[in-house]
Amino acid sequence: MNKIKLTSAHIIPLSFLAAILVGTLLLSLPVSSAAGNWTPFTDALFTATTSVCVTGLVVKDTYQYWSHFGQVVILFLIQIGGIGVITAVSTLMMLARKRFSLSERLMLRDAMNLENMNDLLGFLYKIMRGTLAVEMIGACLYMIAFIPRFGTAKGIWASVFTAISAFCNAGIDVLGPDSLAPFHNDPLVLTVTMALIVMGGLGYVVWQDIDNKITFGRKKGLSLSQIIRRFSEHTKLVLTLTGLLIAAGTVFIFAAEFGNPRTLGEMSIPQKILNSLFESVTLRTAGFATFSQAGLTDVSCLAAYLLMFIGGSPIGTAGGVKTTTIYLAIFGINSYVRGKNDAHVYKRSVSVEAMRKATAIIEVSVMTVLLLTFLLVATNPVGIEDGLFEIVSACATVGLTRNLTPTLNTAGKLIVTFGMYLGRIGPISMAFFFTGGKKNDSGVRYAEGNFYIG
Repeated sequence: MNKIKLTSAHIIPLSFLAAILVGTLLLSLPVSSAAGNWTPFTDALFTATTSVCVTGLVVKDTYQYWSHFGQVVILFLIQIGGIGVITAVSTLMMLARKRFSLSERLMLRDAMNLENMNDLLGFLYKIMRGTLAVEMIGACLYMIAFIPRFGTAKGIWASVFTAISAFCNAGIDVLGPDSLAPFHNDPLVLTVTMALIVMGGLGYVVWQDIDNKITFGRKKGLSLSQIIRRFSEHTKLVLTLTGLLIAAGTVFIFAAEFGNPRTLGEMSIPQKILNSLFESVTLRTAGFATFSQAGLTDVSCLAAYLLMFIGGSPIGTAGGVKTTTIYLAIFGINSYVRGKNDAHVYKRSVSVEAMRKATAIIEVSVMTVLLLTFLLVATNPVGIEDGLFEIVSACATVGLTRNLTPTLNTAGKLIVTFGMYLGRIGPISMAFFFTGGKKNDSGVRYAEGNFYIG
């Protein structure tokens, strides 16, 4: 009898599934609900999935339905889901001073989507140290606003919960029924939240590169411009694309929602600018909101679909197809149209394989969104605009909704749950799950066919 050999392509999706199932079990217990009742399996599964997959869509109000124990479980699931289950387990192994085998190192490398294993454990240590430091600073800053508003105990708890949720791009909070809407005129809360979201969404590789280059630059007495020029091509591309998307989204939302009384219309000019900026940031996988998404104009919804679908950057806490993926896919199309055989970014060549992979990710993600939207609209009495918004939000692990999530029936909840899971591990990863991540090449070559395109 042949033993089943599990590869990284199997273990990584299964690790997320295992965390979801454990979370479902814990959240279904009476101790997890404020009323002391058993939580229906579908609702517990949905909540565990949205937590582990750091999405933010909820069918039960986090601040009201769940007990303190339930909220702690949710926060724990958010944290391990944000950094990755394999990464979290590896951290515990490192703290226990357990030696890592070669297979475990390969697993950690694949879980963090890295190209090599150079100083892998050192990189892991920096990730955890940086994550805890950023979340701690964020929590302390939140306390300035939350303790006077909620009291000491709840203020500290809300600060810690929101800081971890924001950094992990989860969008779940214990502040009340309206997310951050009561703080739409509070620059401190919104600025801290945006900073945490962006830092989590930039990706750990970018963190390390910036940290290394700044440390080196200080030792050598380099100027800021000289340090920036030494950033890797990936870091430069991520920072550029992130800045452009945030700026473009802010301008677009400000213009489209300026006079809309359901969103920005009743705010002052400075508040409109701040909330437009916040909306642009949160749409890229964060899930917090300062106004109801149901009030967005049709044109803003289209922009929201695009920003949510793109998401953050690789090897971080954000979801979506990722900024670099979109760029490389468009870059590949541009190279083909211009008849170029090679492509360069920041004086570095881009492999054809990288552009093919980017295109494949986008194609599969689009098909997944369309299929799940079709299923959701077919099983629930919802319009296409709200249904598409819900599915894009789920698959990109954003967590924003046009007030649709709590109204879903059982089939709708399961569809969105599956979308959140696919969004966290990636549709391509699910395909690799069934193939073991191996490229099957029979060695057989056929004569080239003549196919007409376009």
